[in-house]
Order: sequence, then structure tokens, then C-alpha cells
Amino acid sequence: MNLDVRIFPSNQVRADADLILRAECLGFAAAWVVETGRNPFFSLTIAAKATSQIQLGALGAAAFPRSPMVSAQIAWDLARQSGGRFRLGLQAPADYPDGRIAGAERMREYLESLRAIWHTFQTDARLRYRGEHYTFRLMAPFFNPGPIEHPDIPVYLAGLDPAIAELAGSHCQGLQVNALHTADYLSQVVKPSAAAGLMAAGRAEPDFSLAIPVLIGSGLDDESFRRARLELKQGIASAANSPEFRRLAGHHKWDIDVDDLNQSTWERGEDRLDEMIPDEIIEAIAIVAEPQDLLGRIRARYAGLADRVSLALSSGNSALIEAIMASR
Repeated sequence: MNLDVRIFPSNQVRADADLILRAECLGFAAAWVVETGRNPFFSLTIAAKATSQIQLGALGAAAFPRSPMVSAQIAWDLARQSGGRFRLGLQAPADYPDGRIAGAERMREYLESLRAIWHTFQTDARLRYRGEHYTFRLMAPFFNPGPIEHPDIPVYLAGLDPAIAELAGSHCQGLQVNALHTADYLSQVVKPSAAAGLMAAGRAEPDFSLAIPVLIGSGLDDESFRRARLELKQGIASAANSPEFRRLAGHHKWDIDVDDLNQSTWERGEDRLDEMIPDEIIEAIAIVAEPQDLLGRIRARYAGLADRVSLALSSGNSALIEAIMASR
């Protein structure tokens, strides 16, 4: 099981790249930069040159707002600059306006388009892809960046939707699940869906990686521990109305008033959050433990489920992450 970090980009691109360099020094296998309100690729371009061993990836980069041609060019340049260490992680909305299955179908064409474009980049073969959602039939030499040493760029999809998990199994090198998940949901829903995709494509499980972002509640003292638990409950409350969390809550039959949670969530007091989100939900979704016990708890929960797990790393929690890594 590989141990990775995920980084939420700030407005300091150089500082984000320095965090990735710090992750390499701490011995993490990969650093994934999450698409939030900021582009995940900028800090990766700096980190590609500042680091030498750690794998680099985007986590949940928005797919549909970017043409497959745009994503293909970005990934190609990062694969070249990093010496083949780049992984492209893409996010497609689970409940796309055309419907969940239509969204998965569009994502399938997106992935096929990427591969067709990359094939043309590498071989200079004529670009020919025609689908219902995407068509590419022209690649002028002026816009072709040319071959690279590592053209087989791994692609990961992000999500908890069974259709997306199945698509990842058939067309991708991995699946990055939502941070709001449980081990039971992974084993009962996500893994079987990905396995169905692998089987349909005639692929073997070693060709596929399930990457799990782990939510932790820990601290170096009592106050930071209390604050970590509160932040976990606030995070769950803020995401409670998302399709992913509704699906998870339905799977576990959690009795949560989602509409109530969605109203002024961040203004609610700690006692009210404790009442609305019981400890059993926190324990199912996150791992709450002392720093020296966290890695053991992660291994125990995700053994046989995950190929990769990731911890969030920021300038604010670097001391905690260092303490966790010191316990290996």
C-alpha cells in the first residue's frame, strides 16, 4: 500500500511546490494536487523540476470544462517535464445534467479522445476520433508537441459513483474515491463496480489502482485534537447535500436531516454539530487516533481495499504529518 499526500493549492505556487518537495523528503510515494478554486497544474510544473523521485498527479481536475485537447496538452507537458512521473486525475460530475449514465458515457469518450490525441502526439499518425460528444480529426504539425520518453500517462478518475468506478476499471489506471467514504461502501459498491469494468475490458487487477484519500482526526495536544474533530464534523456537514454523501448515507441508512445540515452549516456551534453528526458517522468515515497510531489504523482499515492512501498535507499541519511519518 503506497502512502501519498494530497495538497490543496494556495495562492502561493512556489510554497505549494515546496510542500511537494517536503513530501518527497518525508518518503511519500506521490503528491496529488487537488482542483479546488485554483488550478492544480501550476505548482506541479515547478515541482516537476524541484523533485526527482516522488510521483506527481492532479486529483479530480475538472474534465468537462476543459477540452480533451487542452487536458492532453497539459498532461503531455507535465509528463515530459517530470520524466514520466505525472498522473492525470480527472473529475466528472456524478449527476451530470444529462443523467448519470449519460455523464459516464461522455466521460468514456473523453478518455478515448485523450488516448487518440496522445497517440498522434507520439507517432504523428493522423488524428481520427469521432463520438457523440467529441470529434477530433485534425492535428496541424504546428500544434503537435512531438514524442516524449514516457507517453503512457496513467489516468485516474475521481468519484464514488458506481458507473464512474466501472468506467475507471475499463478505461483507466486507477480510481480516486471521494474523501467521504467508508470501508464498507468501498468493499460493497466501489470495488465490485471497478472489477466489473476490469472484467469487461479483459484487464487484470494488477493493472488498476484504487487510491483512497483518508480523513484523519489527530493532533499534537488536546486542543488540536478537539479542533480536528470539529473540523471533521464541519466538513461532513458542508458536504451533506452532495450526491456522493447522499449516496453514502443511503447505503448506511444514516438518519441525517440533510436539509437542516445545509443551512448556515459553518455558523453552527460545536454542540449542535455533535447532535446532528454522531460519533459513529465520524468513526466510519474518518480515522481518529494519536499520531503514532494512525498509520497502523490506516493499514488495518484499508488492507485488501486500497492500493494507495493519501493524507492531506499543508503548511498548517506539517508538524503533525512529520510526527505521523516518524512513527513508521
